[in-house]
Amino acid sequence: MSAEKPTGRFRRMLDRLSSSQEDLESEELREATQASGCTRISECDDRQVVRVTGTLRTVTLRPRAGVPALEAELFDGTAPLDVVWLGRRSIVGIEPGRKLIASGRISLSHGRRVLFNPKYELRPLGQE
Repeated sequence: MSAEKPTGRFRRMLDRLSSSQEDLESEELREATQASGCTRISECDDRQVVRVTGTLRTVTLRPRAGVPALEAELFDGTAPLDVVWLGRRSIVGIEPGRKLIASGRISLSHGRRVLFNPKYELRPLGQE
């Protein structure tokens, strides 16, 4: 999709019909991020304290140095963010497709943005 906004109603409808489902979902997530006052993940820098929002795409249990670690990929329509809770095997409500707001200090690991043990707020089901 182009970075410019379509001008007319017909043009917007035509753009929506010709866009992939992934493009449409990404656009909705970007709009939700902007409306919530959170930082876009693509704009987060290393060691920055941020508040981000998005949808969990994957949730996996991946031990780190013999310690359980629950990892989730948060996506806001601009970039992915790995969210890691150390010492946890599961957290009620943390599941793929769930929307949440997370805050903490971003770090870079192997070229990916990571947020360890964030404060988080699950968005109510049905109001997503």
